[in-house]
Amino acid sequence: MATCEVCGNSYGMTFEVHAQGVVHVFDCFSCAIHRMAPICEHCRVQIIGQGVEADGHWYCGAHCARSEGRAGIVDRV
Repeated sequence: MATCEVCGNSYGMTFEVHAQGVVHVFDCFSCAIHRMAPICEHCRVQIIGQGVEADGHWYCGAHCARSEGRAGIVDRV
């Protein structure tokens, strides 16, 4: 059994996420999101959906990006 790196639960059905050369171990998607999801640099919400990246900065959507002075960013629907 492996141990979740977020909650410390030892669980027989943990899973690994391989990202940027590092292996992370989680026991549920909630813990994976808590550790892996980027945070909007304007409103501080965890970005679970698409998000917007501008010049190396992450935002939950175009509104927050524009609020931080990023020009030309639009949401796609």
